[in-house]
Amino acid sequence: MRDDGVMADLVIVAGMSGAGRSTASATLEDLGWFVIDNVPAALVTRVAALADAAPEDRRRLAVVIGRSGTAEVPEMVSVIQDLRAEGTSIQVLFLDASDEILIRRYEGTRRRHPLAAASVAGAIAQERESLSELRALADVVLETGELTSNELRRRIAELFEPSAGAPMMRTAIVSFGYKFGMPRDVDIVFDCRFLPNPHWVAGLRALSGLDEPVREFVLGNEETVRFIDEVVAMLAWQLPAFQREGKSYLSVAFGCTGGRHRSVAIAEEVARRLATGVAVQHRDVAR
Repeated sequence: MRDDGVMADLVIVAGMSGAGRSTASATLEDLGWFVIDNVPAALVTRVAALADAAPEDRRRLAVVIGRSGTAEVPEMVSVIQDLRAEGTSIQVLFLDASDEILIRRYEGTRRRHPLAAASVAGAIAQERESLSELRALADVVLETGELTSNELRRRIAELFEPSAGAPMMRTAIVSFGYKFGMPRDVDIVFDCRFLPNPHWVAGLRALSGLDEPVREFVLGNEETVRFIDEVVAMLAWQLPAFQREGKSYLSVAFGCTGGRHRSVAIAEEVARRLATGVAVQHRDVAR
């Protein structure tokens, strides 16, 4: 982002094949971004120059890369590094998913993987290795394996939809269940399993942390109150520090055993206290 707080002029959309680049491209276009697909690395510098020269309301350009394979990845990495060194306002969005999910998606659609290896698994492994350096440059890595298309669209809109007076850094609060695995795309994780569990209380098991009886049970506990107070105090101090360091997106996760009760109620309460610029996602509440 630029120092004046305006969203980045140029966004590079990259990621694993099958992880949602097409959805990201369509979403950004719907949000008013000018989207250019499959641009050669050698032309990205020219695209960045056009963004700098465009009027203020026409500086939002998104470049989607990777549809033609990974041959240009080393050159693209160099271009991004050079542009950042020159002070160009550029962000890299990298979309990812586990190998198992990508294999399932390709087998379900019977599409041919762009790398056309002997097996889908082999092509995915080759692509992941080729993209590792580009992934390391990403400002935002979105794990899309557990997201529907609509949920992915919403996450991208939270990141890139222009909004008057919006903060420079977007914050996402995520709840999850450890029994389903930790989310892969979060920056900070808090474990809520030490707190009393509504799952063992008659009448609360079938409810979730979005229901008032569960919320009252979780938030009425003295240990929970102290935990939330200290977490909010820490985040209130850390968020501006992350923003000063140029971070544009921060994800904070709260986990409990199943992701239905404690983590959901606590995530909602923390988001309510932090208020501005915070989006909430409950990954496992419906499981």
